[in-house]
Amino acid sequence: MCGLAGIVLGRGGNRVNERILLAMREVQRHRGPDQGGMHLADGIGLAHRRLSIIDLGHGQQPMVDEAAGLALIYNGELYNFRSLKAELETLGATFTSHSDTEVLLRAWQHWGTDCLSRLRGMFAFAVWDARAGRIFLVRDHIGIKPLYYGFTRAGDLVFASELKGLMVHPEVDRTVDPQAVEDYMALGYVPDPKSIYKGIFKLPAGHWLSWRAGEPEPAPRQYWDLPFAIDRGISMGDATSELRRLLDDAVSSQMVSDVPLGAFLSGGVDSSAVVSSMSRVAQGPVNTCSIGFDETGYDETVYARQVAELLHTRHFEEHVSARDFDLVDTLAAMYDEPFADSSALPTWRVCQLARKHVTVALSGDGGDENFAGYRRYRMHAWESDLRARMPAGLRKPLFGLLGSVYPKADWAPRPLRAKTTFQGLARDDVEAYFHGVSITSAAMRQRLYSASFKRELQGYGALNVFRDIAGRAPTDHPLLLAQYLDFKTWLPGDILTKVDRASMAHSLEVRVPVLDHVLVEWASSLPPELKLQHGEGKYVFKKMLEPQLPHDVLYRSKMGFRVPLATWFRGTLGTQLQHAFRQGALAESGCFDAAEVDRLVRQHMAGRRDHSATLWSMLMLDSFLRRTQTGMADDVCGTQTREGAARGRRA
Repeated sequence: MCGLAGIVLGRGGNRVNERILLAMREVQRHRGPDQGGMHLADGIGLAHRRLSIIDLGHGQQPMVDEAAGLALIYNGELYNFRSLKAELETLGATFTSHSDTEVLLRAWQHWGTDCLSRLRGMFAFAVWDARAGRIFLVRDHIGIKPLYYGFTRAGDLVFASELKGLMVHPEVDRTVDPQAVEDYMALGYVPDPKSIYKGIFKLPAGHWLSWRAGEPEPAPRQYWDLPFAIDRGISMGDATSELRRLLDDAVSSQMVSDVPLGAFLSGGVDSSAVVSSMSRVAQGPVNTCSIGFDETGYDETVYARQVAELLHTRHFEEHVSARDFDLVDTLAAMYDEPFADSSALPTWRVCQLARKHVTVALSGDGGDENFAGYRRYRMHAWESDLRARMPAGLRKPLFGLLGSVYPKADWAPRPLRAKTTFQGLARDDVEAYFHGVSITSAAMRQRLYSASFKRELQGYGALNVFRDIAGRAPTDHPLLLAQYLDFKTWLPGDILTKVDRASMAHSLEVRVPVLDHVLVEWASSLPPELKLQHGEGKYVFKKMLEPQLPHDVLYRSKMGFRVPLATWFRGTLGTQLQHAFRQGALAESGCFDAAEVDRLVRQHMAGRRDHSATLWSMLMLDSFLRRTQTGMADDVCGTQTREGAARGRRA
């Protein structure tokens, strides 16, 4: 895995500032500690940090072919590079290395953007075409590898693997985007294509863009999307057989490595499936790594151990304290923009453990999104069915009223927590699903925001993100639409971002075979009832695994990679929380109503309500502001808001 950076001058014909380009590269050194390279020519500068995985002695970047007028910087792995190489050799291409980088360069030389339909892997790359004076930026089908881009005040295009690579450029605008703050407060991350800054964007998954000096700012173009072309004729037997073949093929292709390789093993369905497949392919025992907690309700290591023993892996395990929250500021630095998935903490720890033993690790990420494994899919399908049975004219006022008067009961058994269900039944499918995945409700966000910040938003709400995506979706089936929305938001914005930054912080490459785009395309074609049947998510996936894994691994209650946030905030972390909200950068930003924030904190500390997800998101926002020392008051909320916040604190 690698880190890349580049500058394309807006006026062309001059030399880029080598010192700035070097800074953009070196701030990402953790992504590629083995080698660094740079290519400078008129109007262009490309820089690269390499983590050597395949053909360790060759494949240095930038890779330049002067005769073809091409230069390439690339982050990722092509799993089908050998078959592509053989095809290119029949077309007359010659190779001087065994690296996938050279295969990608030759593929681009022969097919241009048409090569994208042939690539199978995870990647983000930039190709400079000197003859056309044009840069091309490309991101993989699913969004496994990141790529940020934007324009400086002077009109130069800048891009990098991580946001920090752009922030060291002195001409990059650091104005915080109020809409991105609203998206973040709703979802816990800033969804593509936005970043936390107004002028910086993430290239969306399955897209490419092209630009040359003098042209308007480019619009990304899509080259791949989830088809959801349902195969109604497939049987359960045929589905499990084909799924086994596709998974084994993806795992086998992703085990190609010239450095030590292993896997994460949580003891859940997805990671166990990947390790089971690896064990059938590997010549010897598979290296597996697990992180456990000293608090029983959050510890899955007993199941990981069970699978490791069954599959005869070489298993490594460490336990950390359930009070392991000393990484808050580390996470803010690692993610560059506010990021509120608290499972980033154990993810950071398991990557730290894995890097002690391997350089490449396979992960089970993607199983829930592919095969409807989350509980929210079951609830959404059930609610959608109820909505379809009642006329909207009756349903909306009836359940809207019930949702408003029914008490919120976080403490009650789940069947008695009906308020959220009533509210969901009063909405349409898209709004209901958005509400279900939001960590802070729209009503609470409106109470939390200051009057000036609400004026800055000008009526914008994060629901717009889901509305826009749903409008482009290839399906209107409620379950499939929810999956599509997750593939466009949650998966690249949260899950893959979390794993990429946590792994790259330790110079560890993580591969995700369950998100092989060929497997993903096929999974999208499955009838909904093969994914979710009788309330059982991942139905076909589990049926496929029954001959390989124990029943209690496949059908136990899902735990997830959780941390005890609610307990933390009622203990030691509560002091840090109160300081941040009363005197810290978050308070000084003026974006929030101080009295309402204080009410939330007091309710949570007293145990009357569980506001842990919202409080964690605000704490991470405070950490982001402190680290960047970016005053949101001037950039987003206005000086009047800061004064209003001060009055609120005095009150």
